[in-house]
Amino acid sequence: MPLPKYHQIYLVLREQLHEGRFAEGLPGEHALMAQFGVARVTVRRALEQLSSEGLIARNPGRRTRALQPLAAGERPGTRSLERANLRGLLENLVTMGLHTSVKVIEVATITASTQVAEALQLQLGDAVQKAVRVRSTKEGPLSHITTYVPDTIARRFGRRELSKKPILVLLEESGVKVGRAHQTISARLADNVLAQHLDVSVGSALLAVRRLIYDEDERPVQWLHGLYRPDRYTYEMQLSRVGSIDAKVWVSNDLSAQFN
Repeated sequence: MPLPKYHQIYLVLREQLHEGRFAEGLPGEHALMAQFGVARVTVRRALEQLSSEGLIARNPGRRTRALQPLAAGERPGTRSLERANLRGLLENLVTMGLHTSVKVIEVATITASTQVAEALQLQLGDAVQKAVRVRSTKEGPLSHITTYVPDTIARRFGRRELSKKPILVLLEESGVKVGRAHQTISARLADNVLAQHLDVSVGSALLAVRRLIYDEDERPVQWLHGLYRPDRYTYEMQLSRVGSIDAKVWVSNDLSAQFN
């Protein structure tokens, strides 16, 4: 049975709140009605659910505002995930980049928000490059990727380079020696922008990846937010048990990505 429309809207807005996208306040009811193509009662029910969970504050005559912004990479109710084998991960990502086409949606130098600054260990307001790209296979759109790179590194490449090479290759060509990566995998629902770029319906489930890459000196060099169509992209892990039989600890030996 499909989720009720109000609950789909609630899930989309909740994910956007977790990303810190409403620092200046949520869109008004009319804007949300137009965005999701629903009646006011549906929008209000979604907002009431967000309010009941303490995620937003609604005051008559004033703009609805977000409450308790989350730190970069933090998601309520989730546990930290095991670190993937870096070599296999990066090799696979570069291979995927070479076997897909890319459309650059946006490249701009912006000031780091609180979340971006925290992730990249910068000062609030420092310059970073924000790049938004859509990767596709011959079957159609595969992923919507947003990357943030410190300006001291990203000034060496721009829109033209990003349209031709995987960003990991560009980082290495810029002198970065990649050391390790920390990655989380979760799920989210497509909003109207993602739905248009990935050719899916609003509210469709997407595979959500956040990846923070460090150089050999433990300095963050790239923060990535990736949204993937699960019908065209999957992750595969090989796990090995470590320690005594009572420990029951598993570590990742390899991480591969498959796209259809």
